[in-house]
Amino acid sequence: MASYRQLSDLPQLIPVFPLDGALLLPGGELPLQIFEPRYLNMVDDAMAGDRVIGMIQTRGGSRSRPKLAQVGCVGRITSYAETSDGRYLITLTGVCRFQAGEELDLRLPYRQLRANYERFGDDLGDDEAVASEAARSRFATALKRYLNQRELDIDWETAHEAPLEALVNSLCMGLPFEPAEKQAFLEAPDLAGRFEVLTTLLEIDASDPDDEPHPLQ
Repeated sequence: MASYRQLSDLPQLIPVFPLDGALLLPGGELPLQIFEPRYLNMVDDAMAGDRVIGMIQTRGGSRSRPKLAQVGCVGRITSYAETSDGRYLITLTGVCRFQAGEELDLRLPYRQLRANYERFGDDLGDDEAVASEAARSRFATALKRYLNQRELDIDWETAHEAPLEALVNSLCMGLPFEPAEKQAFLEAPDLAGRFEVLTTLLEIDASDPDDEPHPLQ
């Protein structure tokens, strides 16, 4: 994988893949199945260049050309396979979040914009946030209630041993949160902020009707 040590190493003009509900975070891995012709074209061009694609959600507008969210995450194609029926199976590994800037009209079938990374320089370093024992206990309680209510399960032994960043990011990306909640994870300032947002949303989503309302509801 290409090494991005500083923001100036990142491409300023990137193709973007608007996909609501799909969250990519720095260091995370997002598998995608590509079949629409315009996005097949996008992957072809990315593979011929720096292998970079920006994942971003939308915020209304027309169905044919929805408005883009203000923040997305650029990822690099780290796995690529082509099926016999012409689909692409790729994995994007998250590199850095970006502020969506000017969108360019280059007469391409997919969308491109200028990415501004200035707010997210810390994404290129190691995020070593440590949660207190009380915060971890609160989080574990909320997660168990959330999973039990939805009849979901995880490997608790692996979760217990996983570094905080890997655990938080994998849950944010993998659990079935709403697009607006996914965007909240993406826009949290750092890992500690993301951990707090995740814990709070787990508590809210797992609350019973008879429970006292959470202060953030």
